[in-house]
Amino acid sequence: MAYENIIVEKRNGIGIITLDRPKALNALCAALIAEMEQALTDFEADDAVRCIVLTGSERAFAAGADIKEMKDKDYAEVLNEDFITGDWEAVSHCRKPTIAAVAGFALGGGCEVAMMCDMIIAADTAKFGQPEIKLGTIPGSGGTQRLTRAVGKSLAMYLCLTGEMIDAETALTAGLVAKVVPADELMNEALRVASLIAGMSQPVVKVCKEAVNRAYETTLAGGVLFERRTFHATFALDDRKEGMAAFAEKRKPEWRDR
Repeated sequence: MAYENIIVEKRNGIGIITLDRPKALNALCAALIAEMEQALTDFEADDAVRCIVLTGSERAFAAGADIKEMKDKDYAEVLNEDFITGDWEAVSHCRKPTIAAVAGFALGGGCEVAMMCDMIIAADTAKFGQPEIKLGTIPGSGGTQRLTRAVGKSLAMYLCLTGEMIDAETALTAGLVAKVVPADELMNEALRVASLIAGMSQPVVKVCKEAVNRAYETTLAGGVLFERRTFHATFALDDRKEGMAAFAEKRKPEWRDR
């Protein structure tokens, strides 16, 4: 597929999607979202891709949804088409691990897409926010929900009700991002982390991701039970046997992904 709004590449088992609408600060237009969904679908189906990195430019990961596309819509229209559902949620449906490498602005829909990834690695230039209230609306792609789960009620209320931004260090302290690095090291660090994940047993990576995500959707007791049964299930894997044998023999494991 020929892409016009993103750049897609593969490096050593890592699929990379770079948002590429520089004049619009990578605003998330319908065409970009559709292309991103297609690229993610292709990466999910490609056994050679073991981890996915989503990034933007130095100025902006994504400065939000494309307001020009939505400003003339009415309630019946957005309700009937289930606006910003479907392909907007593609990142959150990936079974393979996803990393958002964020520099510059991650605002509105941009912040929401970053939060759909499994982790965020931020440049020290990153700015996060949900400014929808300044437009007379509210976040619509998980901003009030994922943000609250990540940073707690008070900071989520502050960001959603004021429309103000927080910097990368504040986001790190609040638990929104996993790590902050200098801007010129962002992609190297994101690819380093992706390579670590890509080098693990892929069945174990998938079930580990499922177990962490379950923590958002269930009670503690239910989550611990899911974790324990999933842990038990890893004992059916050849890679579990290999990993423990390699540890006991003080050698590097040779994963077979089974």
